[in-house]
Amino acid sequence: MTASVIADTKAKMERAVEAAKDDFATVRTGRANPQLFQKVMVDYYGSPTPLAQLASTNVPEARTIIVTPYDKSALKAIEEAIRNVPNLGANPTNDGNIVRVTMPELTEDRRKEYVKLVKSKAEDAKVHLRGIRRKAKDELDALKSEVGEDEVARGEKELDALTRSHVDLIDDALKRKEAELLEV
Repeated sequence: MTASVIADTKAKMERAVEAAKDDFATVRTGRANPQLFQKVMVDYYGSPTPLAQLASTNVPEARTIIVTPYDKSALKAIEEAIRNVPNLGANPTNDGNIVRVTMPELTEDRRKEYVKLVKSKAEDAKVHLRGIRRKAKDELDALKSEVGEDEVARGEKELDALTRSHVDLIDDALKRKEAELLEV
């Protein structure tokens, strides 16, 4: 029974780490990256729709992203949504067929702001992991009467090791992203 709690917790923690890595990818570096727009929501006929469902993105040059809408009538809405992305600093233009987004050069101050932002996202992910751990510990405590205290104690040790390893994965991803951001 404790094994199933640990297995569920491991799966949740792995998803949390992947979500953190995806979140890190939305913070831009010196290169244009279509993942910058992965969480952009476009007001498409009155309902918020993810940009990926409305257009394709490609990177023809290091600092340019081209967004090609599947429906040309969504062009203005896509341009507006990209313009409203916080911390991007880009000014999209459209030529009637595509939206061209040229990314500005990153200054040292801007890079440091992005590092702070990524550290904040990493801390949020760690808090989420600790929340998952707390729920699993509560589940294990509820099993005490059925499986015994020794089994629950072993499960808690395993849970702590699992939490530590996933926090380390987030820290590693943070270090990689920091190095990427500070690279000139």
